[in-house]
Amino acid sequence: MDGAVHRHVTQGEPMTVVLDAVLSSQAGIILVLDGHSLKIEDVAAAARHRQPIQLHPDAVARIDKCRGLLERKIRAGEIMYGVNTGIGELAEVVLTPEQVGKFQRYLLYSHAAGCGEPCSEEDVRAGMLARLNTHCWGHSGIRREVVEIQIEMLNRGVTPVVCQKGSVGACGDLSPMAQMAITLMGEGEVFYKGSRLPAKQGLAAAGISPITFRERDGLATINGSDLTTGMGCLELYDAQRWLKTQEVALAMTLEALNANMVAYDPRIHTVRGYPGAQACAENVRRLTAGSELLQRPGKKVQDAYSLRSSPQVIGAAKDAFQWSRHMLEIELNHAADNPVFFPDEDLVLTGANFQGTPLAFALELVGMSVTTVAALSERRLNRLMNPHLSMGLPAFLTKGAGMFSGLMLTQYTAGALVCENRVLSHPAATGSIPAAADQEDFVSMSMTTAIKTRQILENAWYVAAIELMAAAQAFDLRAPVKPSPASEAAYQVVRSHVKRLDEDRPLFDDINTLARVAKDGKILEAAERAVGSLN
Repeated sequence: MDGAVHRHVTQGEPMTVVLDAVLSSQAGIILVLDGHSLKIEDVAAAARHRQPIQLHPDAVARIDKCRGLLERKIRAGEIMYGVNTGIGELAEVVLTPEQVGKFQRYLLYSHAAGCGEPCSEEDVRAGMLARLNTHCWGHSGIRREVVEIQIEMLNRGVTPVVCQKGSVGACGDLSPMAQMAITLMGEGEVFYKGSRLPAKQGLAAAGISPITFRERDGLATINGSDLTTGMGCLELYDAQRWLKTQEVALAMTLEALNANMVAYDPRIHTVRGYPGAQACAENVRRLTAGSELLQRPGKKVQDAYSLRSSPQVIGAAKDAFQWSRHMLEIELNHAADNPVFFPDEDLVLTGANFQGTPLAFALELVGMSVTTVAALSERRLNRLMNPHLSMGLPAFLTKGAGMFSGLMLTQYTAGALVCENRVLSHPAATGSIPAAADQEDFVSMSMTTAIKTRQILENAWYVAAIELMAAAQAFDLRAPVKPSPASEAAYQVVRSHVKRLDEDRPLFDDINTLARVAKDGKILEAAERAVGSLN
């Protein structure tokens, strides 16, 4: 990292500018953690694109000051939860000085009790980043050495192997975070340079020495809903890109069906007042500008709701995402721990700042929003397929209907995905099951919410891909009448990966390929090159 540009992101700075810079020259920019300034775009840059990180000097001072308070209280013999007591129902058990040193290790052993397949590396990296930014507030009592080894692991690409299942989202994401924490001692497993290795071996290969936990270190490493936070940040980042890709698909379908664009008049949306609906309508007007397809005669006085009310529905998702971002970025940039140490007041307070309910609510809303907008996409897809609704397009978008079934079955697939998403939209955030002998008698299940929200979003990319495929096929059938420049740009990306369907062929590869292309951002980027960044 010699010669790197140190970048401290200040509050309110446009993160899109920062992220663009990161992606253009990842090795030259360091994300400086100060506890206050992380955005979801920063999480994506560090977790996915391996942007290097370091501590702000003020954060270093706060961490050291807080540790000083903790060590003074230990020397004075004060009783502190999770430092010289057990945890949960065992909080009343006071440990002897001989036990205190070993307790943090045994705490991590007992809590590393998850199961299932490993989380993705980017999810674990995002969770580690979220936890590190909490420590920057200087309220955790953790030693700086423990923070620094995690920074080195992130910067050198050493990622703990962490089972996905096991967190109830209260007292933090304890099982996965503990599995992460034991790797700092050289135990468990890590991913390093594409291999899954024993942690001791992976750390050594990266030139990192394991550490020994001391008082408070272990609990401070795990005592927050940070894996939920990290996953949620990546999910919201993707959901926002998905929603804009949905607007591109919407614009293409509107053109293919010769929609009545009066429903997108800015005056309609201004008088109701929702900013998301206004932004969606503006995006669609820009995306469809210059369309010959929309200049044809034969429009309906009023289109069906799936065409006419898309700004209101997609706009509601935009507004929901803004609130979800607000909640996630509060969590990213504040102290989520228990107990909470206040060095300036010589004070230690116990509470429940590990509770994942704020994150669970935010991510439930993301999942519900994506499910709803994907359902709307499937209804537009149906109108493209149905010759009674498609404004003159042939049945199932094939000229050989009868001999050929065209894209008929793609709508089945979209319907199956929407149904699955509706099941997944059942809230986990209302599903508390008490733990720890009823000491922890209400838990958030925020990690369950994060897991199912990720699956909702994965399904939704396929739904978007299917609508894009159908809209592109409709453009071919409407030729030589031309779509807008933005829709033409998106169409060209579709056609560079998926051939026109002149006679039936298996479509599973086409759907999988186009979903991957959409998820990679290529379709959105092509449309935005034509009209500028969407709102």
